[in-house]
Amino acid sequence: MNSLSVAMALLPVAVIFILLVWRRTAADTAGVAGWLAALAVAWLFFKTPWNVLLGASAAGAVASLPITLMVAASILQVTVMLETGAIARVVALVKTVAPADRAVQVMVLNVGIGTLLAAMGATPVSILPPIMMALGYSSFVSIALPALGYDALCTYALLGIPVVVFSGFVGLPVNQVGGLFARYMPVISTCIALGMLWIAGGWRMVRYGLLPALLSGVTAGLVAIAMNAAGMVTLTGVAAGLAVVVVMLLYLLATRKPLHDRAALDERDLAAEKHMPLAAALSPWIILVAAAVLVNAPALPLFDLVFKRLDMPVAIIPGAPEKVRLLWQAYFWILVSTALALPYLKPTRRQLTTSLSKWLKRAPRPMLASAVFFAIAYVINHSGKGPDWALVDQSRNMVVVLAQASAGLFGKLYPLIAPFLGLLAGFISGSEASAIAMLTKLHLSTAEKIGASGALVAAASGIGGGLASVISPAKLQNAAASIDRIGEESQVLRVTFVISIVITAVCAVMTLLWAY
Repeated sequence: MNSLSVAMALLPVAVIFILLVWRRTAADTAGVAGWLAALAVAWLFFKTPWNVLLGASAAGAVASLPITLMVAASILQVTVMLETGAIARVVALVKTVAPADRAVQVMVLNVGIGTLLAAMGATPVSILPPIMMALGYSSFVSIALPALGYDALCTYALLGIPVVVFSGFVGLPVNQVGGLFARYMPVISTCIALGMLWIAGGWRMVRYGLLPALLSGVTAGLVAIAMNAAGMVTLTGVAAGLAVVVVMLLYLLATRKPLHDRAALDERDLAAEKHMPLAAALSPWIILVAAAVLVNAPALPLFDLVFKRLDMPVAIIPGAPEKVRLLWQAYFWILVSTALALPYLKPTRRQLTTSLSKWLKRAPRPMLASAVFFAIAYVINHSGKGPDWALVDQSRNMVVVLAQASAGLFGKLYPLIAPFLGLLAGFISGSEASAIAMLTKLHLSTAEKIGASGALVAAASGIGGGLASVISPAKLQNAAASIDRIGEESQVLRVTFVISIVITAVCAVMTLLWAY
């Protein structure tokens, strides 16, 4: 395999990386540039006809819908909750939790509640930083911890969408691939919990909070394994988040520390309590969790109906229809739960108008970024195919070129490298699901050449993509913006980068041990 082919196959990724890191270009703009580069390379160098390039791009956009529309739906829901005062009421509650034990407070907020919020489609990096600041944490810690907590179970965030996306790429059932991710979770979640303590207070905080961190990480990990065994993979984040909160409350009871203290509340918090009952404020999420259970519980008939029978295939690539599954997708139920909660939130006409106006400003660019990175992945995956979508010459496929080069360069050590490639892809694309779309075919092809478990290697790469949450410029900037500290994210990135490398290295060693 000549070096020019490898360089050309890497060109779209290089374009995106340079724009993001050197030029500090927005993710959606860098993504469009990368897509154009992928089209040009696939057409001019790898001789891919335009019907394949455009069809692959369209198929990628359709495959991105679970993430793209989830972004849109979750931004709308959170905006409505912010405008109506629901988020302010939730903040008033959270500020009273575990005030006497900083380590437990960190675990409850950033592992427990953070995982729960992410699993339900909310955004921890938008909601938690103001709470952390109100509790007396520095702006640095308030930015870093929610971002690190975002990936505590990132694979199971957004009602398990990354797992479902991965399932489609490897052609295996959701429960089977969920087990590949779940086996990593006790160790990875514990590493994340310890990383949070180190950020919050250095080694002294790690020593002080070692037991809460171990309890939180192991609890989240074991719940992931249990939910997979129960066939409820898509509800893993919800269950794990709730379990961590419960375990931390039991830990406080066992150590005889206060569970609840209203001394931290200020006038705005008291006003928020009077403005809206807690049940009303939580109503969108309560309805969403109930709906998620109804359509995901294998013992109920709805899962078979909305996931299997009403899969709504869209045939763009011959023989490989994209299954939309509209009535199962989390974005559909986020919209439904938001609508059903309106009588409890009681928004005014002005609040609804403002919410819609803000949504129209906030949602389009993240949606474009999600769709375009999937399009890039599909162009790369189908490059070199003829007008009939058949690959006659494997040397004209970008995935095959990179797979052969990787196998030749790393050999049997490739499983050690795959999680770091996932970390890089997650950093570039800003999403674990996008990282999975970009790299899964490459991992499967490379693993086949070296005799490793392709699905496991690809899953490890997905975990690396999830760990990229803590170094994602978009997520860190989102957290900084929520406390009016834009610019400080660059300082946070220097610290969180090291943490992400260390945890990814742990994942890499586990992968090398399990891959053969």
